[in-house]
Amino acid sequence: MACDDKVDCGRRRLIVATATAGGVAGVVAAIPFVASMLPSERAKSAGAPVEVDISKLAPGQMITVEWRGKPVWIINRTKEMLESLKKADDKVSDPNSEKPMQPEYCKNETRSIKPEIFVAVGICTHLGCSPTDKFKTGAESGIDADWPGGFLCPCHGSTFDLAGRVYKNKPAPDNLEVPAHKYLGDTKIVIGISQDSKGA
Repeated sequence: MACDDKVDCGRRRLIVATATAGGVAGVVAAIPFVASMLPSERAKSAGAPVEVDISKLAPGQMITVEWRGKPVWIINRTKEMLESLKKADDKVSDPNSEKPMQPEYCKNETRSIKPEIFVAVGICTHLGCSPTDKFKTGAESGIDADWPGGFLCPCHGSTFDLAGRVYKNKPAPDNLEVPAHKYLGDTKIVIGISQDSKGA
């Protein structure tokens, strides 16, 4: 645009420069505002389903993820770990998982969809402490010579087997909770969605 008057031309340039700077500043200021409207990681963990890749979870290992602010354990149980479950049937207070601490599709002898993969909320059903894994067996566990492996709540001494079933005569009244979960293939689990659900 041609300018005949040097003063008018200077004003026009100043107005255009100011408008441009204001527009850029407005966009930059809007980005954090729009981003703040998206759910945070904390908000997602508060209720949204959580996808977990278990492709690198070796037999005998456990990983912990957060879902709804709670620790959720995923354990790849070995053949020996699975065999220990039958031996514990007469020692645990709810061997057949009669109490509703798991979805119906996990109401079986391994309390799981796939026998080797166990998913449980890592919170003791007594007063809400988080048990520690005691996978070592026998005297090496520090519990007793006959210990088959499982979990020990350090707060009041409740013990659980490798299916999260509480042993008899312990403070915890129930087995560990098994949350709703489903597989999205052989190596991915979604916690917070039922296996019976068709959508992911």
